[in-house]
Amino acid sequence: TKWNDPENEIIFCTGPICGVTQYSGTGKAHIVTLSPETGTVNDNNVGGYLAPFLKFSGWDLLEIQGKAKEDVIIFIDGNKGKVIIEEVPGMNSDTYLLIEKLTERYADDEKDKRNLSIVSSGRGAENTNLGILNVTWYDVRRRKVRIKQAGRGGTGSVFRDKKILAIVAKYSGVNAGSNNAAYPELVKKAGQRLTKEILGLDHIQNGMREIGTVNLLDHMQNYNCLPVHNFKFGSHPDAFKIDSKVWYQRMTQKQAGDSCWVSCAMRCSHAVDSFELTTGPLKGEKVLVDGPEYETTAGFGGGCGCFDPDFILEANFYCDNYGMDTIGVSTTMAFLMECYENNILNKEITGGLELNFGN
Repeated sequence: TKWNDPENEIIFCTGPICGVTQYSGTGKAHIVTLSPETGTVNDNNVGGYLAPFLKFSGWDLLEIQGKAKEDVIIFIDGNKGKVIIEEVPGMNSDTYLLIEKLTERYADDEKDKRNLSIVSSGRGAENTNLGILNVTWYDVRRRKVRIKQAGRGGTGSVFRDKKILAIVAKYSGVNAGSNNAAYPELVKKAGQRLTKEILGLDHIQNGMREIGTVNLLDHMQNYNCLPVHNFKFGSHPDAFKIDSKVWYQRMTQKQAGDSCWVSCAMRCSHAVDSFELTTGPLKGEKVLVDGPEYETTAGFGGGCGCFDPDFILEANFYCDNYGMDTIGVSTTMAFLMECYENNILNKEITGGLELNFGN
């Protein structure tokens, strides 16, 4: 079976304690398929509300096989016990436009928006093997739909090859017993111990609550492990321009981020609000950018030699919007830049683009 055969499956997996609100980190889903990049089994881990909503709706895992003729939306209503497949030919697949439209379409009112989780990809996944899946959760404080990514291996490209425009999972009434755990008191006790460790140690060890995974950039630079100029070097004198102190100032939350699942004490989801785009079809619009994460910052910053926070945020936004993996895109660009600097590529081949590091 090949990645684009109808027999290839996309499997969305939950887990025994998925969605338990007394234990941090239980909102994760694992997504498994054959990768278009390697031809082998690929698995992604992603946050958002999808996995708990599937679990509470009675699905330990969701297995999708086959191909549709036209774009379809798979709607799973956990409270009513219904699965509906709707044809939606011609609908725009750009992430931010689509998730806003589908949230309005399937939510009964403003309060009901928190009961939806949407899986989608984008036009980048339709035209490359670098496709991701964006999984949503509703940010009540901002009144905005937020996204987390299943990023590596081209899972989004498989998703769009099957003509799935989106999966919409809906479930209301989440409470401490929704998982129906066999030993809830044991889970609660273990969760309390984990929460105590997170609150007591994170600000000393990781800073995930304050700035998320970009805390790693400082350590990678200091230990000469930062991917610079397509992994030629391990540090750079301009790395301070994109270090953790810079992102602490740029990210909206100054103490703790947001939880991409209910009651997670790690609260490692961060964002930059009202970022004004300077390029592309949305130039001039002010948008919310989820992240950036360490890999995105290191890839576009160090890997491509572009130590500019605004450039990294813009690249982050458009990759998410088009359903493309920021790691795959940035490392591909870094490789092309090294080829250009070594005269393997030239302006004739690149269509006039000067692909020097830092450009």
